[in-house]
Amino acid sequence: MMEPRHFRTLFISDVHLGSKAAKADFLLDFLRYHEADTIVLVGDIVDGWRLKRSWYWPQVCNDVVQKLLRKARKGTRVVYIPGNHDEFLRDFPGMHFGGIEVVERMMHDGADGKKYLILHGDEFDVVVRNARLLAYLGDWAYDTAIRINILLAAVRRRLGMPYWSFSAWAKLQVKHAVNFIGEFERVVAEEARKSGADGVICGHIHHAIIQDMEGIRYINTGDWVESCTAVAEHEDGTFELITWRTLASTVPALTAVEWNEAELAPQAA
Repeated sequence: MMEPRHFRTLFISDVHLGSKAAKADFLLDFLRYHEADTIVLVGDIVDGWRLKRSWYWPQVCNDVVQKLLRKARKGTRVVYIPGNHDEFLRDFPGMHFGGIEVVERMMHDGADGKKYLILHGDEFDVVVRNARLLAYLGDWAYDTAIRINILLAAVRRRLGMPYWSFSAWAKLQVKHAVNFIGEFERVVAEEARKSGADGVICGHIHHAIIQDMEGIRYINTGDWVESCTAVAEHEDGTFELITWRTLASTVPALTAVEWNEAELAPQAA
């Protein structure tokens, strides 16, 4: 197995625990092999909307929560920024739950000397033509894509193939969705500029990317429903986008270099 990697900061969002589409087993595996001084949960970790409609909470959801609490007990600073699906936590800013602190948004001092505004991003749905991504795709079409995702992931795993997201691919084929993503990125980057930050780190739209936008570094952590991605900050201040495509426990032992080349496909920026 690969050796655990240690980072200055890890950023994770849009896990949607409580949704059948959540890749909680992939996230748990990821957390076993990645340590950080600080972990920032950038919203929609728990899917309160889904849980209200029908309760779904398998043991692996508990395992993810316990893993994060255990990291907090061992000295990792864990910060939780609520999103729209776990908005019930927005009533508790400044509170600590088992060592996990809740804040509405925060300013992160990067190791590179730059400041990064961190927020979930759902508040900008109203700004971007008062529409959500699912409004463009349609609730039925998106849910159908997610169901296909679950089935396809099971088949690929049985065949020993790495995870691939049909829903993420389909989303990028829809012109309105692509337009939404571009407009969302522009508005969020502008919010960072207004806040006096050099960059912004967010989630919400399930589209992981690291890019520069007219002098603002825009970082989206992606999700653990479609793309299984997280963003890591190294000690020198560089950021890496990590895609967790295969459960480490199901593959033969590899060196760290071999594993990165074969499975993780990191993007450094």
